[in-house]
Amino acid sequence: MNKVNIAEKLALFSEYWSPKIVGELNGQQVKLAKLKGEFIWHKHDDEDELFLVLKGSLQMEFRDRTETIHENEFIIVPRGVEHRPVAEEEVSVMLFEPATTLNTGNITNERTREKLDKI
Repeated sequence: MNKVNIAEKLALFSEYWSPKIVGELNGQQVKLAKLKGEFIWHKHDDEDELFLVLKGSLQMEFRDRTETIHENEFIIVPRGVEHRPVAEEEVSVMLFEPATTLNTGNITNERTREKLDKI
């Protein structure tokens, strides 16, 4: 039962699109990530995802619209919904998702991170 300082954890890494595990509860993982540029279109058939923007603004593209998520806002992407995160400038996010969630969902490519670092 240790408290977590988010700013300190974010200072430990600089790579984009590579989530880090900072906590676990009830089969869920709490992750921090830095995003910049466009990710890939993907979906998660069995998991919902929560993106909480800590710093910056994130565009969450869906096939029928784009939502802008600003600092201190979050969006929940329901399972099965195709989406693509886009960050024009660096964005720091906290993610809440089941431990089984693969960052690229139904796609496997060079951005897939099967084993995440715990920091």
